[in-house]
Amino acid sequence: MKKGKRYQEAAKLRDKSNLYEAQEAVALVKKVASAKFDETIEAHLKMGLDGRHADQQIRGAVVLPHGTGKKVRVLVFAKGDKAEEALAAGAEFVGAEELVPKIQKEGWLDFDKVVATPNMMSVVGRLGRILGPKGLMPNPKAGTVTMDVAKAVAELKAGKIEYRLDKTNIVHVPIGKASFTEEQLSENFQTLIDAIIKAKPAAAKGQYIRSCTISSTMGPGIKVNPAKF
Repeated sequence: MKKGKRYQEAAKLRDKSNLYEAQEAVALVKKVASAKFDETIEAHLKMGLDGRHADQQIRGAVVLPHGTGKKVRVLVFAKGDKAEEALAAGAEFVGAEELVPKIQKEGWLDFDKVVATPNMMSVVGRLGRILGPKGLMPNPKAGTVTMDVAKAVAELKAGKIEYRLDKTNIVHVPIGKASFTEEQLSENFQTLIDAIIKAKPAAAKGQYIRSCTISSTMGPGIKVNPAKF
């Protein structure tokens, strides 16, 4: 696929064969993010794991100190006091069974994250085929199935992100926006790396993080030296 002129100009600024230190990579990824909108900066980690084995899966969540730069719309499945707590914490949408046909039949998906109290998971389960493929299904490991809905909403609003191993054994995670300072991006990136290292399964063998690339939405990938993790 032929890349555009802007991409080709940006690609000239990086050395494809070089493994950059994290701070150098962050500085460079900001430099090559030249689109007319505020590009998202993402980290892509190739893991030395085999996700086909349950004991080599990694999944979790971490609050980035500077958030992701994206306004997060939260939907909470809860009733009674918990529904009121969710609204007070800033959730945009709160409801129960009545939301199921709205999502199933009307295709309503105007939210970015979903939280549910444990007693509502039988209701949310009916939406698994819709929410699952979009990565929206609440999960206890990610802290989105909880009785403490206020905390869950506050953390999501503050920049809590989920990470998980995909089918190709790669973790893809946003770490901020091109408009962030180098320091903000570096701190977010390091927080992510620390969380993933902490989540290392006992069954992992060999090099845990095999390669790491950071890139902006429209820019080329910058390789980060994983040996320093």
